[in-house]
Amino acid sequence: MKKLTIAGVPEHFNLPWHLCKEKGLFEAKGINLEWTDVPEGTGRLCQMLRDGETDIAVILTEGIIKDITAGNPSKIVQVYVQSPLIWGIHVAAKSSFETVADLENKITAISRYGSGSHLMAFVNAQNEGWDTANLRFEVINTLDGAVEALTNGVADYFMWERFMTKPIVDKGIFRRVGDCPTPWPSFVIAVRNDVLEANSAAIGTVLDIINQMTAGFKEIEGITGILAQRYNQKKEDIAEWLTLTQWSQQNLGEGTLDAIQEQLADLNIINTKVPFENVVG
Repeated sequence: MKKLTIAGVPEHFNLPWHLCKEKGLFEAKGINLEWTDVPEGTGRLCQMLRDGETDIAVILTEGIIKDITAGNPSKIVQVYVQSPLIWGIHVAAKSSFETVADLENKITAISRYGSGSHLMAFVNAQNEGWDTANLRFEVINTLDGAVEALTNGVADYFMWERFMTKPIVDKGIFRRVGDCPTPWPSFVIAVRNDVLEANSAAIGTVLDIINQMTAGFKEIEGITGILAQRYNQKKEDIAEWLTLTQWSQQNLGEGTLDAIQEQLADLNIINTKVPFENVVG
C-alpha cells in the first residue's frame, strides 16, 4: 500500500476527496491517502509543502503560483476547480461601513501572509482603484479569528469564500458589502517535486480517481442535502453554489499561467515570472 498525504481547507469544494476515501476508492488501487484539514488556508498549505508536512495540497491558484515563484519546490499537476472563487467582502454587522468604497485604507483581516485572503485584498483594491501601497493587514489565522477581530474592531473587513461565510452573515455577526471573484481558476492540485518524481504513477492514479468523482459529482443523488448537512449550509445556498462551481479534470494551460503571472506581477504580488515548466508538472 503506497502512503501519500494530502491537505486542503475544510470546505465544500473538497467533499469529492472525502467521498472517494469513504468509498475506499484509493485503497482499492493500493493507495493509502491520508487527508488533513487545514482551516488556516493557503498560506499554511504552502508552508506544509515546503516543510514536507504534506505530499499534495488542494490549494488556491494564486497562492501556490506566488509561492512557487518564491522557491516552493512543488508543481501544479492539475486544475481542481475551474470556476472562479467568489470572495465575499465582510464587515462586522454593527460597523458603520455600508459599501466596499468605505473600506479604502482600512485594516484587512487575513488568515496569513501569502494566503488567498491576503492576495485577493490586492485584487479588490485594484478593482476599486485604490492605492495598494496603503493596504494594512491583521493576521487572524482562521475564520473564528476573523469573527473575533471584526467584532472587536481590531480589523475592519475580511474576505473569505462567500458561501462558507454565509452562516456567519445569517447569524447577524458579519454583513457582506460586496463580492470579488478571482480572475482565474480557483483551486489547483499541487505536489512536492520529490514526491512527484518518486511516485508519478501513484499521483496519476490519485488524479484519475478524483477526476471520476468530480466529473459526476453534481449528479450524485441527494448531493445538495449532503453538502448542506456536512458544511452547515442552507440547501438553497448550496444549490446556488453548485450552479456556480465547475470542477476540472485538466491541467493548467501555458496561456492561463502567463495571464495569471502577468496579473500577479501587475499587483506587485510576485517580483519575477517563472517558466511554465517550473510551475506545471
